[in-house]
Amino acid sequence: MKPVILASLVGAGFAAGIGAPLAEPGKQIPAATVPLPPPPPPERPNDLVPPSPQVTPLPPGRPPELATSPDRAGDRKPEEASKAAGKATGQEPAPATAPETPLPPTRPPELSGEAALALKVAAPDDTACLRRLERLGVRFEALPPLSNGQCSAPHPLSVTALADGVALEPAATLTCRSAEALARWTSEVQVAARRTFDDSLKSLVLGGSYVCRGQNHDTDAKLSEHSFANAVDIMGYGFGKRPNLTVSAVPDGTPEAAFLSTVRASACGFFRTVLGPGSDAAHGNHLHLDERERNAGHRLCE
Repeated sequence: MKPVILASLVGAGFAAGIGAPLAEPGKQIPAATVPLPPPPPPERPNDLVPPSPQVTPLPPGRPPELATSPDRAGDRKPEEASKAAGKATGQEPAPATAPETPLPPTRPPELSGEAALALKVAAPDDTACLRRLERLGVRFEALPPLSNGQCSAPHPLSVTALADGVALEPAATLTCRSAEALARWTSEVQVAARRTFDDSLKSLVLGGSYVCRGQNHDTDAKLSEHSFANAVDIMGYGFGKRPNLTVSAVPDGTPEAAFLSTVRASACGFFRTVLGPGSDAAHGNHLHLDERERNAGHRLCE
């Protein structure tokens, strides 16, 4: 059999196997009868596609060593590097020196005497205080500043009388603040005199005001507030009709004892220090009143 006829028979048999009509030998098969291939499957969704593995970037390559010798330059100490540089240039390196520590500023010279006292104690502004004294009816005049070693008063006053014409015998040399405290307290003494004796207070008998001395007249003791015109000693009281009353221990239960106790207690509301009979032996015959400042506003009332 010829090859052409054999090929036709094979093609016809194949076509018969898939259900196509067997073409007659020598006839051409129409294009419509040729079977088409099946369509391709749909593409896989992106969320079902496994992600491609991420490639971790490699670190940058290490730069070449700067030093060619086995000893690396980075491992050398500053002194060794300086010596190596000196050998390369033929010059000896300068020795390393530690940075100099700056010195503190020079301390100013110490002040002494009156200059030191003036620095520690600033003079107060008595303008408002002086106006209050005038309104209280106090009679006074300004004195020059007092200075005797550490004893001083920058703005002392000579006070001769208080409210209601109550005289000071003798006149007192006081700071404005102490004079104001004395004037306000004396108004309370006037009330006590009228209530206790049915009499008016006419004078205060003083034992001292400004005196440059130590406490309790002790030369080795701390300076008294008298040294700064900041204290006054009351020795007694003068009245219009009855005899003067001295500050002393009097029998309990008498009008005199009641008066002395009342005015002494009221003084604690005006002065920072109140001492008298019973406080100590140095104050057995007078009432000591001063305006010494203490920590936290503490007052000494004995």
